[in-house]
Amino acid sequence: MYCKSSPSSGDSPVPHRKSQAPLRRGAATIAITLALAGCAVGPDFKSPALPQAANGPYTESPLPAATASARGEHVGPAGTSQRLASGQPLPEQWWTLFRSDQLDRLIRAALQHNPTLDAAQAALTQARENYNAAAGSTYYPAVNAQLGGGRQRAILTGTTPNEFNVYNATVNVSYTLDLFGGERRQLESLMAAAEYQRFQTEAAYQTLIANVVTSAVQEASLRGQLQATQELLKAQEEQLRIVDKQVTLGAQPRSAALTQGTLVAQTRAQLPPLDKALAQTRHQLAVFVGRFPGETGLPEFQLDSLQLPAELPISLPSALARQRPDIRASEALLHQASANVGVATANQYPQITLSGNYGTQHTVLPGMDIGNTLWGLSAGLTQPLFNGGALSAKRRAAEAAYQQAEAQYRSTVLKAFQNVADSLRAIDADATALKAQADAEAQARESLEVHTRQYRLGGISYLSLLDAQRSYQQARIGLIQAQATRYSDTAALFLALGGGWWRHPAVEDKTPEG
Repeated sequence: MYCKSSPSSGDSPVPHRKSQAPLRRGAATIAITLALAGCAVGPDFKSPALPQAANGPYTESPLPAATASARGEHVGPAGTSQRLASGQPLPEQWWTLFRSDQLDRLIRAALQHNPTLDAAQAALTQARENYNAAAGSTYYPAVNAQLGGGRQRAILTGTTPNEFNVYNATVNVSYTLDLFGGERRQLESLMAAAEYQRFQTEAAYQTLIANVVTSAVQEASLRGQLQATQELLKAQEEQLRIVDKQVTLGAQPRSAALTQGTLVAQTRAQLPPLDKALAQTRHQLAVFVGRFPGETGLPEFQLDSLQLPAELPISLPSALARQRPDIRASEALLHQASANVGVATANQYPQITLSGNYGTQHTVLPGMDIGNTLWGLSAGLTQPLFNGGALSAKRRAAEAAYQQAEAQYRSTVLKAFQNVADSLRAIDADATALKAQADAEAQARESLEVHTRQYRLGGISYLSLLDAQRSYQQARIGLIQAQATRYSDTAALFLALGGGWWRHPAVEDKTPEG
């Protein structure tokens, strides 16, 4: 149990007149009682401390200070070496590190028009207003005014009937004393619910931004794969025309033309799936920015239009739990579960309700006005005596719910650290993979050029040329995919670190304080 001062109830809503002295004395009694009612049963919530292991490195084996770089004719900015800047702050607008005006405009449009964010913001407003509504009824008494009027007829024995008007005006004040803090614990629970929704909204913002970035990268990758496949198909079709002429002249067997035609058909068959994936990716981008897929105006992304961030700010492990919105949301649920334990405990204690009323009644007869002043004070106490163990069972259920929320919090923290560790390993592996893929593409391209010259001179068989063409096709597509992976995993790392929202929250912090 803990004790704290109750908030001031402010001025009395009843005018200070001499005839209201009894009600004023009752209000003073209520105020004194409220001042004494400052204790709340149940546990006081404290943010859970992270285990000592959480302050160590993200990965079991140390990471290099900088990733490998890749060079080549078709590598582009994706081959940049990235330096890991440990302890550096993550920018709030981390997507600007890709240095793409098109991407920046697209994300701003998504933040402004995405309906999912609108729904999350509305849910946040709802949670805050629920708190405000409960706070008003918890900290202040309920004051209601009643006005009434009517016309009555009275018949007294031996007299003529009399008709008269009756008017009533009454002010009622009632308040349930929160002696054991059940109402305040309920208010604490609503405050935690508002905190949870706030961090859920922050997570929705960061997830949307990351989805826009990765979808833009995916579009650029598909566009690059489509272009490379079309170029390869053009070269293969040209080769097919040469083989057809050689078959006509008798320099090649018919099987050579059939084999080359099969290769052309196989390459051509790769185009429709790429076209479909590209169209679906653009449809998804349109929805992210709150547009219909049929609308025009979306920018077209190319891998060369994006810059790979040369420096990656890496938050310290000890700060991660305060930066990840999902961890903060899980902590808010733990806080809510803690408050609910207090609510269930307080329900086992007595509840006292105080009420008072003051009013006047006027009876208007012909030629006279009879006025009466009415007031009253009352108090009621409710003490649970026997309920079949229901209240004790509810308290134990609340304690079990707290244990569940605590386990879920630990699970969220572990997954968050796993996300960061996976992303850091991916960043390092992606750079190495791109370097190897760039070397493979350069060698495959040189090999194809050599095989093509040798074949035209009659130095090698046609099957050798086909093998060189297939190898180059696979190497070129693999290079484009490796480039896109570096961009996507960089965005995934920024998301895993929390997205930088705490430096300047995307959602204005209006969460109520307890």
